[in-house]
Parts: sequence; C-alpha cells; structure tokens
Amino acid sequence: MKLVSRKNPAVADPSRPHIDAPRRVGGDGEPEVFVADEQKDVPVDLERWQELATEVLRSEGVRGLAELALLFVSETEMSELNELHMGKPGPTDVLAFPIDASEAEIVLHGQPISRGPDRAPADPGDMPLLLGDVVICPAVAQRQAPSHAGTVDDEIALLVVHGVLHVLGHDHDDDDQTRAMRAREVELLIEHYWHGPAPEAFRQGHDE
Repeated sequence: MKLVSRKNPAVADPSRPHIDAPRRVGGDGEPEVFVADEQKDVPVDLERWQELATEVLRSEGVRGLAELALLFVSETEMSELNELHMGKPGPTDVLAFPIDASEAEIVLHGQPISRGPDRAPADPGDMPLLLGDVVICPAVAQRQAPSHAGTVDDEIALLVVHGVLHVLGHDHDDDDQTRAMRAREVELLIEHYWHGPAPEAFRQGHDE
C-alpha cells in the first residue's frame, strides 16, 4: 500500500491529464466516505468533512460504489504513523494511503488476483471500489493554520481535499505537478466549500 504525505508524495505519472469523465467506477451504488474522530484536541464536524470528501470524489470522476475512509487522529497517533510509514519523526498534517487494484483484491477476498480455474469470476455489481484512507491531524492543522490556510476550518478543508486528491493519484513531485494540484485544490474548494472566491489569507504552501 502506497503512503503519501503532503510534503512527501508518492510517485505518479506526470503526463496523465486531469479529465472530467469518470476515471474510477465501482459496483452498483454511490461513493461512500466513512469518517471517524479518534482525537480530542480539536472539535471536528465529521458530517461536514464527510460531505466535502464525497463531493471531491464525485468531481474527480468516481462513480458507483466506492469507499474512502477519512480519519482524524491525535498528534501521538500521527507521529507513530509518520515514523512507521514515512520514516520521519513527529506528527505531520495529512497522510494518504491509496489502495491499488491488487491490494483491493487482497482486502476484499484475502488473496491476490488470480486467473486460475478455482476462482469464480467476481460480480462487479457486488464489489465496492476501495480507494484508500486519508488521515488528518487536527492539532497540527490548528497550529499551522494562521500561517497557511488562514483559519482552522480552511486548513482542514484544504487537507481533506489534498488527501483525497492524493488517494486518487495526484502528486506534487515537481513544479508542474505542484501547480496543477494546487489549482485543482482551489477549484474544488471554491465549488464545494467556499462557494465563492478564496479568502485573501488563504495559502497552500508554507513558503508563500
């Protein structure tokens, strides 16, 4: 399972353009975002962020029964995840765990993809498309908000959008990727969060 953070993205194909047509299609149903608040440092409106993540999935072309997990964790838990998966000490703001097709098969059936005669063909209508997990640390978001997105809500909104885009394959390994991903983040926030222009205090990079 690949893991990316906002400062350490996984490698993606920079030549792949953003398209409006559905890129990921699951079985019969609608995209679902499962949310959980596993921290007590900052109040979190789970329904609000669940709705934002769901709208981002739809805008990015996810159709049918697809599942994404959105988790809010403490600094201690985020530090453990950051060290375990990224090899870096201390907490970070957001981590994304994309699931690819082979990993999804293992999660669903407990075994890797096989074309052998003993495997009955799966019914796509019964299977959710497993997208991955987005993990956010509200305490880090609250601390960096004044010099970054501006407000705590705007910071969390940015992290939700950023994390979902990472799960769907967006990255920022070079300047072109960074510009494209930041532009898409603003488009999605304007459409599904602000419903208008970005606030003047909003920033996407700590060096801005």
